[in-house]
Amino acid sequence: MSLNISDQIKSFITPELISTASGFLGEEVSGITKAVDVSIPVILSSIMKKAEYDGSTVFSLAQEAAGSGVLENLPGLFAGNESFLKMGSALISGLFGNNTGVVSSLISSFAGIKPSTATSLLSTVAPLAMAALGKHTSSNGLDAAGLSDLLSSQKNSIAKAIPAGLDLLGLTGNVKLEQTHSREEQSQGMPGWIMPLLLLISGAMLIWYFMGETKKSPEPSKTTVEEPKSEPAVSKPMMKVELPDGVILDAYKGGIEDQLVSFLKDPSAEAGKEVWFDFDNLNFATGTADITPESQTQVNNIAAILKAFPRVKIKIGGYTDKTGDETANLALSKNRAEAVKAALVSAGVGSQVTGAEGYGSQYAKIPVEAPETARAVDRRVSISVREK
Repeated sequence: MSLNISDQIKSFITPELISTASGFLGEEVSGITKAVDVSIPVILSSIMKKAEYDGSTVFSLAQEAAGSGVLENLPGLFAGNESFLKMGSALISGLFGNNTGVVSSLISSFAGIKPSTATSLLSTVAPLAMAALGKHTSSNGLDAAGLSDLLSSQKNSIAKAIPAGLDLLGLTGNVKLEQTHSREEQSQGMPGWIMPLLLLISGAMLIWYFMGETKKSPEPSKTTVEEPKSEPAVSKPMMKVELPDGVILDAYKGGIEDQLVSFLKDPSAEAGKEVWFDFDNLNFATGTADITPESQTQVNNIAAILKAFPRVKIKIGGYTDKTGDETANLALSKNRAEAVKAALVSAGVGSQVTGAEGYGSQYAKIPVEAPETARAVDRRVSISVREK
């Protein structure tokens, strides 16, 4: 029987360990099971892509994880062993970069668990997966090239292990594992490593780029700025988000309010330049930085969250897709980030907003020839949690 890495890693996770994680995280066993089942191939897919261009680093991390004692203390890992979870947190930060929150949100929606729980499970599965790979390389005498070849041979089985019902559009892994660069650091001359391609797109059509190399985008021929907007998550159910001061918000399940509050309430979640949350119901008048009236609800929600967490400091970032003139895109993204900051200042939480910056299409992932619905994911305004 041929080797299946996903199944091999899954074999380490017994029902007893799932039960341990369920009790520790306060979630149903069924939700933990679904989240773990999808976390394994999602993590492996990103590890595989990284091994394609930096196999030596992946090999070293696998060896380090195998020697950390993770596999010998799985009950501790699934019960929140601090040193193991710190290792896992560093790994998923390197694997998913700025999109860690998005990955967690996708998994949480799929499995019916909190985004913070999904993040914790990713931090649990990542060191386990790395340790299992390290053990396999040692047992079979594989070097870095051998590990890369092994992972490459698992491409199809890893892809098949991701449930078809999950709204996931592929993962690539070009963020360096040994160091995750912030958006500001990259804008100051650091290499622009391609981030994981993740889309949560309403509608029936998904473009599958899984594990594929995306063609270089041609230079856009038009100079006008196509309207950047954040698509409302109309397909998501509504929920009540309760704040520490007793205020209750109406928000989309898995939306920015849900994700942000879960993150701020999680004592193990650390703030930093790599922590970003995307507005999911924020729109502007065409070609302007004027926030539409219906979008004010989400802006007010964010202000309420900041008031409930007075120690939190955030930064606003604006982004566009790759179409149009980049100078115009940069100006528009900056103006829109500044508009959100101004709205929060007017709401009385200006002291908690450290700044606003526009990045234009610098971090856009979707090619200009892709459908408009696909490119919408690159047109957004985001919040970075700098202090909590």
